[in-house]
Amino acid sequence: MWFNESIIYQIYPLGLCGAPEINDGIQEHRILKIADYIPHLVRLNIDAVYFCPIFESTSHGYDTADYSKIDVRLGSNEDFRFICQKLHDNGIRVILDGVFNHVGRDFFAFSDLREKKWESVYKDWFNVSFDGNSNYNDGFWYEGWEGHYELVKLNLDNPAVRQYLFDCVSQWIDEFDIDGLRLDVAYMLNRGFMRELRGVCLDKKSDFFLAGEMIHGNYSDIVNPDMLHSATNYECFKGIYSSFNSMNMFEIGHSLRNRFGSEDWCAYRGMHLIAFADNHDVTRLASNLTNQNHLIPAYGILMAMPGIPCIYYGSEWAIEGRKEDGDRALRPNIDTPCTNELTEFISKAAKIHRERKSLCYGSFDILHLTNKQLIFERKYEDERIIVMINADENEYTAHYNANAGCGTELISGKHFDFGAGSTMMPYSVQYVLAE
Repeated sequence: MWFNESIIYQIYPLGLCGAPEINDGIQEHRILKIADYIPHLVRLNIDAVYFCPIFESTSHGYDTADYSKIDVRLGSNEDFRFICQKLHDNGIRVILDGVFNHVGRDFFAFSDLREKKWESVYKDWFNVSFDGNSNYNDGFWYEGWEGHYELVKLNLDNPAVRQYLFDCVSQWIDEFDIDGLRLDVAYMLNRGFMRELRGVCLDKKSDFFLAGEMIHGNYSDIVNPDMLHSATNYECFKGIYSSFNSMNMFEIGHSLRNRFGSEDWCAYRGMHLIAFADNHDVTRLASNLTNQNHLIPAYGILMAMPGIPCIYYGSEWAIEGRKEDGDRALRPNIDTPCTNELTEFISKAAKIHRERKSLCYGSFDILHLTNKQLIFERKYEDERIIVMINADENEYTAHYNANAGCGTELISGKHFDFGAGSTMMPYSVQYVLAE
């Protein structure tokens, strides 16, 4: 499938496009700004754009008010259809955020419930008790998402709720020709709902992509032939930066081996999880790393480890942003994309990932591991790529069994002789195609 061979680019539209934090009801065609980003995405060798919430909401997008229309702060449905068409014209697929666990308090069914209470025909769309009261003094209690009562939990056991959401997804496919969904808080979504959603989506598009947000839990619970194709790989996220900060490459090395290695007990071998170094909910990689020289080696791991690499907008040129400074610090307004050494590396690594089946489907085996160096092999059929990461400030020569022979370093194009030892420059990444 196309998504197993893709590089995803994540955008938080309300942030990137400079929308006000609270919906002011004024329509501004800010989403058209994405068109100016497309040449940058093409240069980065991006295959798909994952859009965080774009539908009408009260504030941050995850408090949906209307699933059928683009948030007025971003523009109109016609504007977004134009953006989707432009992306498709450039060979870039479109993935939307599917926020189906909860809605905002301005969602039409909840507004009806607030007005009519027990008489509302939508009272069973939510988990409600008329024996209590809410923090907003609604005259009834309702379940909010993890105690956040501005996010009203939907009752996905209700067939009417499911059908409403399925109809909305069908509209998005018909109107915008979207290619996939990332399901928000998938770790707590109704499993039956996800099974039905898969059927609805694949009936509309046979290669439709479904991924889920998994912060904790067993990925196999939702990533399987009946539900989703992929999930966010939070289990390896921390190791990508903390291995460099602590100069302990054993952390990320063992995390990858234990999940994707060749042993039968490796939990996620064969899964194509979404690999990321940061996103809209966590501190940026450039802020997490204590040594900026580790940016390229960290992305070197990300782009070659098992999974589907995902780049968060702005991080490809190393902008900073800390979680403790609030959401806006992580979701900034950016007028013009930049290009620097990191961007150039990511572009080259993305091209290699797209073109090499071993990086998309290959096995994972560690060949050499120290505190400051990690060398692993990805192999698929007759193709072998040796990935060499040096986190040290000094040059390092590794001696290990790589079945000897020679190869070509795919970034530089230089000839490589394993028999002479594997020499790595300081703070370097090498992808060697073995002959």
